[in-house]
Amino acid sequence: MKHYFILSAFILGVCTASAQNFTRQDTLRGSITPERAWWDLNYYDLNVKIEPEKKFISGHNLVRYKVLNAAKVLQIDLQEPMQVTSVTQDNQALEVTSDGNAHFITLKKEQVPGEFNTINIHFSGHPREAVRAPWDGGFSWKEDTQGNPFVATSCQGLGASVWWPNKDHMYDEVDSMRISATVPKDLMDVSNGKLESIEENGDFKTYNWFVANPINNYGVNVNIGNYVHFGEKYDGEKGALDVDYYVLPENLEKAKAQFKQAPMMLKAFEHWFGPYPFYEDGFKLVEVPYLGMEHQSSVTYGNQYANGYLGRDLSGSGWGLKFDFIIIHEAGHEWFANNITYKDIADMWIHEGFTAYSENLYLDYHYGPKAASEYVVGTRTNIRNDQPIIGPYGVNQAGSGDMYYKGANMLHTLRQLIEDDELWRQILRGLNSEFYHKTVTTQQIEDYISKKTKKDLSAFFNQYLRTTMIPKFEYQQNGSSITYRYVDIVEDFDMPIRVFVDGNEQWLFPNSEWKTESLKGNELIFDPNFYIETQKI
Repeated sequence: MKHYFILSAFILGVCTASAQNFTRQDTLRGSITPERAWWDLNYYDLNVKIEPEKKFISGHNLVRYKVLNAAKVLQIDLQEPMQVTSVTQDNQALEVTSDGNAHFITLKKEQVPGEFNTINIHFSGHPREAVRAPWDGGFSWKEDTQGNPFVATSCQGLGASVWWPNKDHMYDEVDSMRISATVPKDLMDVSNGKLESIEENGDFKTYNWFVANPINNYGVNVNIGNYVHFGEKYDGEKGALDVDYYVLPENLEKAKAQFKQAPMMLKAFEHWFGPYPFYEDGFKLVEVPYLGMEHQSSVTYGNQYANGYLGRDLSGSGWGLKFDFIIIHEAGHEWFANNITYKDIADMWIHEGFTAYSENLYLDYHYGPKAASEYVVGTRTNIRNDQPIIGPYGVNQAGSGDMYYKGANMLHTLRQLIEDDELWRQILRGLNSEFYHKTVTTQQIEDYISKKTKKDLSAFFNQYLRTTMIPKFEYQQNGSSITYRYVDIVEDFDMPIRVFVDGNEQWLFPNSEWKTESLKGNELIFDPNFYIETQKI
């Protein structure tokens, strides 16, 4: 029986493209509209006051941008029931016309290409409450065991505009950002980046955080609680990295034990993927009242201080209980999601496929290739093959939840084809170097890997990313003779596979046509590291 687990930032069960009727709001949210295209994000200065007792927030966001082409109307996104209360530029009030969650601001100042300008957007309201965070998104208004407010945000898929006004499309990231969160004085806010200062404001305190690196919108978070802090220095590839932990007081000792996996994670992932991408901003694990999310440099944690996924092994292999799923998976997103970010959520597999694959690379580094292989192969029981991994473009719609473990098994299969683990490692590190702090498309990722492997992998990626078919290897065996072919494949798919015959390695080269050749013996075993189906006929 298959178990369909919800894994991290986004719900696995998503609508099929054919069944989805997309609306104008889907297009306004998911496409690069003319009112978005003419300006390039440079900087956000987000100021927000959070009042837990009222479940109310208010504040303003200063948006600095570079003019690419002269225009007069600019799109900012903020979702109902939040409201834009006013917008100014150079202290002049501007007209705002709203179309659902998209707000079109008519500018008075001439927009000269090459110049930098700012607008200041004031907002307030009762933001959408997350009923089942992080999958439905919004604010989690909870209490800790002592009755203190315990508040956090999560908003992937739904969008950061669920609680603050921004250019809510993934293709454009700010170069840097300040987050100033004002909270009740007996609480603490933990957000992204480094803490610059704390200001006293009567019954409130303002925590000023600065993010020195580009950051995607949904990665921005506020986490409010009665936190205690501990930390350490990690001696990494780029020097000393600040590693900080914020947890509830009653969980301090459990956290000190469980969070020993954080430096183990950094050691494994710097080996496979290259230096942690945000040394200037540090790395944090922050306890929250939901399962967890990959907020950049402020990874949130709620896995109950247990290994596995809430104590379960998603692979059924036993290896999934050797690590804390949330620490490893969500931190893996620092490389694939926060460093390399999809331009369109249709390509969300770039985040989730590589990061699900990072789980078995963590095992590979600390426990060896056999552990890694057994784990990733075991996760195939979670694959449904209900729809393609890549979703429809331009409408804020992800593809199948198979992007996690079908994506991971696709990458694991690709590693076998390359037959050179050091080259594979350099490709993974090269992706994080070539696309450092950039937004990308699937095609860019495909082209890079094909170039570095010197193999045309078009049909390979088409097979696993754009169809629901799993290549089926049909064969007849007569002693040491085998006749075989592939079915359920795309055009030009001819992936070789490794088999073991009487314990000896042999490669077969199937395509859509029947082939007959001799085996080096009689006992045939298929290498399970290739994600295919086999059928003896």
